[in-house]
Amino acid sequence: MIDANQKITVSLAEIERNTFKALVKHGAHDWVAKEVSKAVRLAEATGNLICGLYYLESYCNQLSSGRVKGNVEPEIIETKPGAVLVDAKFGFAQAAFHRGLPYALNKVKKNGICLLGISRAHTCTSLGYFTRQIAENNFIGIGFANASSVVAPPNGIRPVLGTNPIAMSVPKKSGGIEFQFDQSTSAVALGKITKAKGAGEEIPFGWAVDSEGNPTTDPSEALKGSLLSTGGYKGWGFGLMVEVMAAALTGSVNSLDVKGLKESDGPPHDLGQTYILIDPSVLSGDQFWERIKRLRIAVEEQEGARLPGTAEVLKDPVNIDKSTWTKVLSLT
Repeated sequence: MIDANQKITVSLAEIERNTFKALVKHGAHDWVAKEVSKAVRLAEATGNLICGLYYLESYCNQLSSGRVKGNVEPEIIETKPGAVLVDAKFGFAQAAFHRGLPYALNKVKKNGICLLGISRAHTCTSLGYFTRQIAENNFIGIGFANASSVVAPPNGIRPVLGTNPIAMSVPKKSGGIEFQFDQSTSAVALGKITKAKGAGEEIPFGWAVDSEGNPTTDPSEALKGSLLSTGGYKGWGFGLMVEVMAAALTGSVNSLDVKGLKESDGPPHDLGQTYILIDPSVLSGDQFWERIKRLRIAVEEQEGARLPGTAEVLKDPVNIDKSTWTKVLSLT
């Protein structure tokens, strides 16, 4: 029997290579598997475990069942001079974004701003993975994505919205990323509750309510009930905004109509994402960089304070559960 808590050391190259092999074995085209594998690698490198290997088994199961298409070519639709829509055709969001980003970059260079929409996509998992690519190309990247409904409205007991994250990455004048954040509009990501259930751990009050609307520390009861919005009605407002930007704007499905993201069978996710690409100098020129510098100094001169994402360290190799790695190898 494998001790679920036993850790082993694995390189990022091994993680990416075996993720690729597993996805190809279960029906993904090489180029699609490559894009998803890169996202898994980065998630593990940054410690974002619920967006890394945690999802690999469900990716493979859903490839086998047809819930996600690993062999489709996304369709590029240039709807307006400053907008591009990528129809993922029920394939992976990483692949659709990869195909659409060059079109969006060309448009933002010409217009100063561009709207990039992804429709009919599988879950994007880590939204910040995409906005950071925009910032690495020297543009501000803002992203919105919806997910299966797990969040009830204030005073309600039935889920309506997904965790509906917002992400923003700001470029550095010298290249790279000045700061970035990627956060759900729910009090916590759903994966943290499912991981707590698997580990037999309680969750803090304020994360969720049970099916009767009562606060709970039991992850099993939380999964039968609803997550709470971060910051109460204020977070609910942000979640609604994301639903408009990700689902309505791209013509993708509402969070209400998506089955659990990790379930092997069922209709495709059909989710949407919207990204806003902005030339940082389009309105104020070099004053943009001066304002960002002023902001950074004001934060960093306070001991213990930092801008989000600035303390990020990419670990290689990483420590992961032996049981997780055994499962990965079984999928290859």
